[in-house]
Amino acid sequence: MIKNSQQDEKSRAQIKREFRGLKELGIQLGSLSKGQLRAIPLSEETRTAVLSTHGIARNSLQRHYRYLSALLVEEDVAAIRVALAAELQPHAKDVANLHEAERWRDKLLSTDEGQLAAFVKRHPQCDPQHLGQLVQAAKQERDLDQPPKSARQLFRYLRQQTSQKD
Repeated sequence: MIKNSQQDEKSRAQIKREFRGLKELGIQLGSLSKGQLRAIPLSEETRTAVLSTHGIARNSLQRHYRYLSALLVEEDVAAIRVALAAELQPHAKDVANLHEAERWRDKLLSTDEGQLAAFVKRHPQCDPQHLGQLVQAAKQERDLDQPPKSARQLFRYLRQQTSQKD
């Protein structure tokens, strides 16, 4: 009987780790905008506490995050983490699209002529003639050490085409 009650109790170190995790969750929630915060399932008291982090002086923030951690103990933390991940996911997707456009730009500006055909094959909605003109102009600017106006246009076009794929 005594063994069961001891197994149910958490060690002080475990309690501290959980509280530290709640504090980090509170910091992440505090960094969200009001619009992003609407998608997170929080009680009104916790939502108010999270929103008040935006106006608190830097030296008082640690104390406020401890208070916020105490409020988060009463919340459904798993649901909050899922909603937070979903809210932050679109940003990660945008970053991935930018990186893909950068990779294609670098490939297209390389000396390998087959990259243009590979891009057109992967993104059939693009205009191959316009893309070829942008690539040629960007290569010409690069060779003449001119400002990369066409390279920027190429990047914008690639970003547009790669985001349409999704």
